[in-house]
Amino acid sequence: MRKLNFLLKTIKNMDFKNMFRVTKKVSKKAHKPFLWILIDEIYCGLKYQAGYMDYQEFEFYLLNKKQRKTYLTRGKNNQLVSRYNDKNYWHILQDKVEFNETFKPYLKRDFIDLRESSFNDFKKFCKGKKSVVAKEIDNCGGKGISKIELTKDLESIYKKLKISKQFLVEEMIIQNKKVAELNPSSVNTLRLFTFFDGKEAHVINCIFKIGNNGFVDNFSSGGMYTFVGMDGKTLVPAIDVYDNKIEVHPVSKKNLVGFQIPNYEKAVQMVKEASKKIPQIQYIGWDVAILEDDVCLVEGNEFPGVFQMKPSFVKGEPIGILPTYQKYMKF
Repeated sequence: MRKLNFLLKTIKNMDFKNMFRVTKKVSKKAHKPFLWILIDEIYCGLKYQAGYMDYQEFEFYLLNKKQRKTYLTRGKNNQLVSRYNDKNYWHILQDKVEFNETFKPYLKRDFIDLRESSFNDFKKFCKGKKSVVAKEIDNCGGKGISKIELTKDLESIYKKLKISKQFLVEEMIIQNKKVAELNPSSVNTLRLFTFFDGKEAHVINCIFKIGNNGFVDNFSSGGMYTFVGMDGKTLVPAIDVYDNKIEVHPVSKKNLVGFQIPNYEKAVQMVKEASKKIPQIQYIGWDVAILEDDVCLVEGNEFPGVFQMKPSFVKGEPIGILPTYQKYMKF
């Protein structure tokens, strides 16, 4: 029933114009007829709960049936969230202020909630700071986040933030210098995926998100991502939302393959500890910033998203992330 409901909901909300655009692009890339790709997309949607974006991003047109079964799709990911993440506790991760309060020991930065703070409180918070980050409480994907340069007219800034509902104001994160060199305009973060089995927390996947001349590093907001191995090194070129393969960053001209993430083990240890604080949400995607000699939490996601390596990036037979997930989770 859940599969049927997901399918019907997906069809109802389908952006058919974008679907045909993506299908045309895949057809050209795969050197196969448009109709062949379209029919195969529909088949994969019914068989593997793979949407047309899954089909493009994970290059289903290159895979046989056996290989396709190993790939986590958005439909299957939704099932995992439904099974392991109690909806009654989602608010802890969705509300950015509540998240900060819950995980304060891992933040490593000050923050203030303007809903409960006077102008004098805000003025005191801003003392000695040149800039701050303002966030909407319940937005995601890098939306509703702004860097605010502090001027002498703090009262005007305070009023504008309240009008725009950017109630959460945080101290700026000063990231590791080597990480900043990749894209200085954004805080480039790790997304570490954890599963807490009730006794032990496991890191089951990791990507590295990098901005592209913007203030945020989110994939949906113009950023890119690549994959990180167990040793903390990036494994393959990055991709963006337009399915571009990026080996050298277009702005910094830095090589994105083989980059050693500083303080990687500290990040792994931190998210394992943090994942035990809400045992009712077992499957979480954590965004972690890399500081000069430490790490800090940025946010947590009850819908961690689907990230796995493109088949064309893999040497040998392509295998998706699903077998790794199945070591810890039931499908």
